Amino acid sequence: MTQYVRVKPMMPPGHVRTPMYLRGKIGVIERSLGAFPNPEDLAYGNTAQALPLHRVRFTMAQVWGADAEAPNDTLDAEIYEHWLEPADAP
Repeated sequence: MTQYVRVKPMMPPGHVRTPMYLRGKIGVIERSLGAFPNPEDLAYGNTAQALPLHRVRFTMAQVWGADAEAPNDTLDAEIYEHWLEPADAP
């Protein structure tokens, strides 16, 4: 079953691992990779809770819209679950 997700359009200050150009975009969970310590906490020397990490696949059309040179090509990004929310198919 295809699971669509939207990358939350958060703009927190400090060290984040989610690319800005993917925030607000809809992709598909390609696979779950397990739980790992949150690097956003580790960057400041804090104790980090283990969070689920997912590989999310986006088409270039989903990322760049009408400006996509190859709209059906894909990009995969590993994104922690706290950055994702359920979404409907684009």
